[in-house]
Amino acid sequence: MTESARPAPRTVVVTGASAGLGAALARIYAAPGVTLGLIARDRERLARIAADCRASGAVVHEAAIDVRDARALATWLAAFDDTAAVDLVIANAGVATGPCSDAEPEGDEAASRQIETNLLGVIHTVEPLLPRMIARGRGHVAMLGSIAAYRGLPDHPAYCASKAGVRLYGESLRPLVAPGGVAVSVILPGFFESAMSAAFQGPRPLMISAERAAAIVRRGLDRRRRRIVFPRRLGLVLQALDLLPAFLGDWLIRRSRFRIGPRA
Repeated sequence: MTESARPAPRTVVVTGASAGLGAALARIYAAPGVTLGLIARDRERLARIAADCRASGAVVHEAAIDVRDARALATWLAAFDDTAAVDLVIANAGVATGPCSDAEPEGDEAASRQIETNLLGVIHTVEPLLPRMIARGRGHVAMLGSIAAYRGLPDHPAYCASKAGVRLYGESLRPLVAPGGVAVSVILPGFFESAMSAAFQGPRPLMISAERAAAIVRRGLDRRRRRIVFPRRLGLVLQALDLLPAFLGDWLIRRSRFRIGPRA
């Protein structure tokens, strides 16, 4: 089926909306006639983004919720959807940490936090809305993975695992819910300006601003693209690495290895 532009969504939910790509997405969707549901942990930063969106004419509902809290998130999403039926949900919230020295593992706490936020947080965001969208026969689900989902990187194995999980969850979900009229888009970005990217110590190839990344995502979602991968060249490189024999892929990854700061 050809991917083509659809009418702009009137009700949009964005998680991780207080900073980085989430904040940029909230701002780019804010407009008169649009209702936004913005979710993030940091109440003060979220309030500032919400104020910006209201200044652009949007009606904004905000909630300081950690996406790891499935019950609180589901309760809020149900109440919000009762008020304004959700057209588009963007499960964007994410964290990244990494080893601080060669051959030092992340540790259970850091690894679990990334899996719980990046993967389970997406599931906690999407699952409460899916039955409602299917019942209405329309809706769009978008989830933020990473091009790191294509090939494991040695400095943050749990992050890569979490984003690979998001990619496969979305790819599996898409044909399941399509007959119910629900579209699913998996977003796989490379480097864009954010606190998370700032923690990477070394080359950040083809990095773009969060605003530019949000524009790319918005254009892809408007066209109902099933995968939104950018920059394409970097995504293709990591996909190619995954096709190589494992020993060769490992050798190339070690040679291009970058460092990650203690906390992103």
